[in-house]
Amino acid sequence: MPPANTPDKATSPAGPVIILVEPQLGENIGMVARAMANFGLTELRLVNPRDGWPSEKARAAASKADHVIDAVRVFDDLPSAIADLNFIFATTARARDGFKPVRGPVEAGRTLRARCEAGQRTGIFFGRERFGLNNDEVGLADEIVTFPVDPGFASLNIAQAVLLMSYEWMKSGFEDETRTNFRGPDMPPATRDELLGLFSHLEAALEVRGYFRPPEKKAKMVDNLRSVLTRAGFAGPELRVLRGVITSLDRYSPKSPRGAALRSADARAGRGSDREPPENG
Repeated sequence: MPPANTPDKATSPAGPVIILVEPQLGENIGMVARAMANFGLTELRLVNPRDGWPSEKARAAASKADHVIDAVRVFDDLPSAIADLNFIFATTARARDGFKPVRGPVEAGRTLRARCEAGQRTGIFFGRERFGLNNDEVGLADEIVTFPVDPGFASLNIAQAVLLMSYEWMKSGFEDETRTNFRGPDMPPATRDELLGLFSHLEAALEVRGYFRPPEKKAKMVDNLRSVLTRAGFAGPELRVLRGVITSLDRYSPKSPRGAALRSADARAGRGSDREPPENG
């Protein structure tokens, strides 16, 4: 089964076509293929690649995204490359004259998802490494997508731009866009009884070591400790780790360093000297 937050490939619509207009370097084409494969896109089209096709440099840079490289289609011009598509985004970092809607990548990803689910064939085209798309080429698109980059350094590597749009495409298919494909362990929050047990254990250990000085300030110091420990929102297993630490410190003194007191106690009880301290005392 796919991870919980990954769109099911058996039911997902065909993703948008990625179109590179006059790409110059095979290495960049390969990195684009890799970015596409990371996020479930497979259809790559090239318009008049400078160094021709196929390209071993592209295959090497694709880092085993061979299924994308093997399916590449090459066209002589942009109109031919987009002729079968119903809806197209042009990517650009520059303001353009005209009346085309301009979207950010999140909105563009959702638009593509909705149109693909409606059975439309969609695409995104990307310009040359050196100067992007010209106005005539942007004019062939339905809408523009641009990235919220620093205006003082707005140029993106072509593979970076493809990666961003591929990511937004995949994320738009998640039931919850804020979740990732894997998560940390689900741990139940600590009960109040567990937390109070930690307080008592820690305070007793600190009392033995003379932490609460002067005595008249003990109440305030205890209150501060409890405020710090209640703020964290511990899970039950986390409290057991902390109590194991306190138990270990309970066995330590300057005269019996590095767990010597614990090993001595274990020896007297007939246990092995390599026994670990109990986790929760």
